[in-house]
Amino acid sequence: MTNHSEAAGPLDPNESVRPDGPAQRPGGPVQRSGGPVPRPGEQAPRPGDSFDEPVVTLRTPAELADALPYLLGFTPEESIVLIALHGERGRFGGRVRLGVPERAEDWPCVAEQLAQCLVGGCERRGARPEGVVAFLCQEPVGAETGQQVVERLRPLAQVLRTACGRLDVPVFEVVCISQGRFWTYCCPDTRCCPPEGIPLLRPGTSVLAAAATYMGVQPGATQGEMRGRLTPWGTAAATDQERALDAASLELLPRMLREAAQLAAQAAAEEATEGAAQDGAQGAGQYAGRFGDLGEICEEGEGVAAETLDLARRIMARLDAAPPASGPLEADNRDDELIAHDEAAALIFGLQVPTTRDRAAEWMEGAEGPPALRLWRALSRRCVGAYAEYAAAPLALAGWVAWSLGDLAEGQEALGMALSADSRYAFALLLNRACNDDMDPESIRRCLRRKREAHDGASPRPGRRRRPRSAPGVPRASGGPGKGPRSRRRVARRLARGGR
Repeated sequence: MTNHSEAAGPLDPNESVRPDGPAQRPGGPVQRSGGPVPRPGEQAPRPGDSFDEPVVTLRTPAELADALPYLLGFTPEESIVLIALHGERGRFGGRVRLGVPERAEDWPCVAEQLAQCLVGGCERRGARPEGVVAFLCQEPVGAETGQQVVERLRPLAQVLRTACGRLDVPVFEVVCISQGRFWTYCCPDTRCCPPEGIPLLRPGTSVLAAAATYMGVQPGATQGEMRGRLTPWGTAAATDQERALDAASLELLPRMLREAAQLAAQAAAEEATEGAAQDGAQGAGQYAGRFGDLGEICEEGEGVAAETLDLARRIMARLDAAPPASGPLEADNRDDELIAHDEAAALIFGLQVPTTRDRAAEWMEGAEGPPALRLWRALSRRCVGAYAEYAAAPLALAGWVAWSLGDLAEGQEALGMALSADSRYAFALLLNRACNDDMDPESIRRCLRRKREAHDGASPRPGRRRRPRSAPGVPRASGGPGKGPRSRRRVARRLARGGR
């Protein structure tokens, strides 16, 4: 669920954009008249409003539909959107968004959750909404028409109104957007709201578009465009990338497993040294017998993390030095050309280790942020074929950096895709919850800065340079007893889940 705070999005909805709220009829649902809602004239600025800040009054469903991309920061697709209205004039406030559930039997439960999330979030910020505006955005499937979409979603519109009504918050308007047209569920007058719908306003022609242009704001990308920048390749190059990932698993998995075993052995030894129970000491001894000297950290294993971070830094510098591109698609194609298949494979495997991924998450601001975001997007596109689950790490990093850089919409989309790749990926779960709870990313940035200062200032751990003795049960370069890439992929996933 996407929960946008009152300060989210490129416009400040509390100050700049206000719909003229329709009056509620006693004893029945809200109905809209055919023309503008019954508050004629433009709304005057309130005392204290800045003369430099345009105040826009939205009067019709067409203007509401046109405002949606500006309020969310992107153009929603396949979505339910609820926006809170505050005050006598109906200032826009908090908003929530969720994909339209495929099963109609899930609609009542989803409607209850959305209504409670919106109202509860507004109450936590100290302003219970006086009303709600709802949007249903969905494109036809197959031979379906936009009008058929409207009729199919009509029960969903009704359960949304009922769910909000149970919380004593009326829904003033429900707008359905499909095939470049809009319909309203709250006006029965076919003279103003014909069954075939009304075309959306041409982009850039509304009062809100003019105000946004004046403020230097442009509507964001669509959800499809954002997802396209993060979706694995479907071209012929995907085959070569999957081969590179198979080769990386042969080289890196044994080293990563030895690192994990050495760290576990060290932890057991420290526990025993501090007076742990006898069985803990025996466990440490078992580790010692299998993996060698407990005081020795596998430098080859430590090298995987160091090599991953060093390679990532070099590629970020390479991306940052590239000439600018004319658009997002061109920029992504340029970035893909600058990263070799074996480089992408090495980074994807290296990021499966949570401690390495957490170090990479520190590149979230300043000059490091933009090239890091480009790198994580590119790696997400390289998790092809059987390695789709591996995308959880780069997707979560892309979501975190996008959010940290101020793009909440892309951040939430990327985190949602990370959870689609691996629903138990704790890093993405925690960040997604923080986004939905309107947490300020600065609190997370401060924590990561402290961690960075701590490990940057720490002295290197002394250790011997000899290679550790071979460990029984650790896969060799051939892939181990499981034989084949599928077994190696399972081992890497277990390794990643062990500490995330």
